Amino acid sequence: MQIETKFLGSVEIEEENIFTFEEGIPGFENSKKYVFLPLEKESPFGILQSITQVEVGFVVAFPFLFKKDYSFDLSESDKKALHVKEESDIITYSIVTLKEPFETSTLNLLAPVIINVKQKIGKQIVLQDNEKYALRHPVGTLEGSAK
Repeated sequence: MQIETKFLGSVEIEEENIFTFEEGIPGFENSKKYVFLPLEKESPFGILQSITQVEVGFVVAFPFLFKKDYSFDLSESDKKALHVKEESDIITYSIVTLKEPFETSTLNLLAPVIINVKQKIGKQIVLQDNEKYALRHPVGTLEGSAK
């Protein structure tokens, strides 16, 4: 299936790679179907792209590569919404806010995007009562395995 994307132009995707965000992403509740598009083979960055709205696409990254002690617990309601059976079923991304120069770009560590790769379900959660992570964590600070 061919889709138009915000950052990569026209791309071919497979229907089995489409994830459903039942509630959408906060601020983009009408967009419920997304696909993850890698940027480069070894890159920690990718694109979370709506398959129905070309203007709805987000640069995302693996937060653990930029914040080595990044961790949080999923609530029981989030686990239920995501149909989580095993922790290995999920992948966590952070939305990146791009800036010039790129090193000043930031990761949103307070609202991770969780994707259950087995069930093809995604959800952006907002971490409650969490003062140890920033809304705007600098991409330039490589603390994890991206060093």
